[in-house]
Amino acid sequence: MQSLLDPAILFFALGVFAGLVRSNLEMPAAISKFLSIYLLVALGLKGGFALAASGLTPSVASSLGLAVLLAVVVPLVGYAVLRRVLSGFNAAAVAATYGSVSAVTFVTATQYLESQHIAYGGYMAAAMALMESPAIILAVMLANALRQRQAVAATASTPLLRVQPVVAMASAGGLAIGGGTAATGKPGPHLSVGKILHESFTDGTQLLLLGAMVIGLLTGDAGKAALQPFLGDLFKGMLCLFLLDMGLSTARNLPAVRKQSPWVLAYAVLGPLMHASLALVLAWLLQVPAGDAVLLMVLAASASYIAVPAVVRYAIPEADPSLYVSLSLGVTFPLNILLGIPLYTQVVQQVWMG
Repeated sequence: MQSLLDPAILFFALGVFAGLVRSNLEMPAAISKFLSIYLLVALGLKGGFALAASGLTPSVASSLGLAVLLAVVVPLVGYAVLRRVLSGFNAAAVAATYGSVSAVTFVTATQYLESQHIAYGGYMAAAMALMESPAIILAVMLANALRQRQAVAATASTPLLRVQPVVAMASAGGLAIGGGTAATGKPGPHLSVGKILHESFTDGTQLLLLGAMVIGLLTGDAGKAALQPFLGDLFKGMLCLFLLDMGLSTARNLPAVRKQSPWVLAYAVLGPLMHASLALVLAWLLQVPAGDAVLLMVLAASASYIAVPAVVRYAIPEADPSLYVSLSLGVTFPLNILLGIPLYTQVVQQVWMG
């Protein structure tokens, strides 16, 4: 219970309560955007300063390598499970959402670890950045495979009319992601792997995080000392305000959650626990430091509700946005903030100390 009395978590609960009772409390859009920018810059700078201090040690390499492995395994496993209860396109979209990460959940976890006096590597911000894109690329490739199968099936009945989209894609040259005829009858977008990578790494969120990390890496201790007022005392208060806004957003998404099937809701609750368990086992096998192990569990258990939905809406238009947004923001995000982070921390402490 004591773990829930953190000011940041209580502000999140306040936001949810305000939304549920239909209060007129609202965070202005400009302030919400500013808070997002501040948190990303602070997170990136802290990661850069930590990397400058530690260098690329075997421990750092293990944590970062494990992050990449999880970013590939989690969406593939998620798709295999979700395909049993959802259409292929919806399964790919939800798998991408849960295979990627939530920066806000990660920031909240770092603050929780600091409040519990548990050391972690600031370079884990780099791990978060590395886990953003693989799930998106895999999901769009899975969607493309579904479109091709649909095109082949259609060719069997109307070969002259249906073969053209596939030929057009093949004649374009290169490796294409997307294209073909969607289940809705609309052609899906043609996206190259290069374009997906470009969109992922030039997205404002990703670019700001990576750019701040590079600045922190280049400036090192001098930059850390100069920015201490910006990164120190202000950070906790800014996080509280941002989580208040996220609580309001969560409450707004709860009506859409009630419309989802019990099987999908079960995945939104149990899937992250399974992903976190996988991260726990791998971190223990590689002897990752305890603080890093907690953050890997948090990252594996989190779900993107900003970056991935923005890309998936365009790349997989056949999927239902209300499905993957409501699950990530209305179910998984609050569970991780309120219960998941303390639970993962306690589990790691028991295993690592045992």
